[in-house]
Amino acid sequence: MKLTTFAAAATLCATAFAAQAQQELRISHQWSEGDVRHKVAQMVADEVAAADVGLDIKIFPSQSLFKAREQYKPLSRGQVDMIVFPLSYAGGLRNPYNLTLMPGLVKNHDHAARLNDSEFMAEIETILNEDDIMTLVPGYLAGGFAGTEECITAPEDVEGKQMRAAGKAFEQMLAGAGASIASMSSAEIYNAMQTGVLDAANTSSSSFVSYRIYEQVACFTPAGEYALWFMYQPMLMNKSTFDGLNEEQQQALMDAAEKAEAFYLEEAKKEDGEARDIFAENGVEIAEMTAEEFEAWRALAQETAYKAFLEGSPEGQKLLDMALSVE
Repeated sequence: MKLTTFAAAATLCATAFAAQAQQELRISHQWSEGDVRHKVAQMVADEVAAADVGLDIKIFPSQSLFKAREQYKPLSRGQVDMIVFPLSYAGGLRNPYNLTLMPGLVKNHDHAARLNDSEFMAEIETILNEDDIMTLVPGYLAGGFAGTEECITAPEDVEGKQMRAAGKAFEQMLAGAGASIASMSSAEIYNAMQTGVLDAANTSSSSFVSYRIYEQVACFTPAGEYALWFMYQPMLMNKSTFDGLNEEQQQALMDAAEKAEAFYLEEAKKEDGEARDIFAENGVEIAEMTAEEFEAWRALAQETAYKAFLEGSPEGQKLLDMALSVE
């Protein structure tokens, strides 16, 4: 009887120890569970769970832990362990981050992948580290243009049009081309086009589809061989939290991150293709941006968005040159 009692107690102790040994990490992000960025987080969580290294990763989607734009500081303070986050949201705290949503800096997804491995991104990583943050999974998502009556591929196409742009730098560039800017969320584009408030819009491929913008436009310029709108939206981690994990746990996270990065790139390309197909299926004309048109936009961006960025960033020219040097 005593042996049975001892065995039961030992089992309880072992269970309690196992529970104690299982460390929980929390991920925050702003999107629904159907979004590719949630799937990236879920892949990391699932791969780490399968590695069985004593880590349990819990995801808090749809701004259920922190508001979308308010996640950077809690991460740097260790109040959350990981976030999936458009880095330009923190551009007010660190001006160099504004370069991660800058027109003409990224041409296409393969170019974005090369940028992720460049000296430019290494400098961004150094700045993140200063705030006790590190990149776990890098990734860019792309977008395009849509017009209610006409196609938009070149700067002259937006003159005199009322437009919504995704990001301050894009607003500056479009204003420089003669467009009038109406600031609003992507969720408001549909009604604004329906009521004649907007003539055209610029946003991500996924937003164009999820908000059914194809019902309101005549022409769509998708992200293809050339695209202007690329937004860096990595999965970031608190560096002290990562450094505090044991070697096995760190390796499991890095292995999971490597798989998630490859998945993120393929899914981003797929989203662009699906947007193109859905708009075409709904009778919308598809326009392609040429290399010459891309360079015309970049030249305009240098006089507008790049110039504004450099005014707020003494060290910015070095970073901008680094980014532009990636072929």
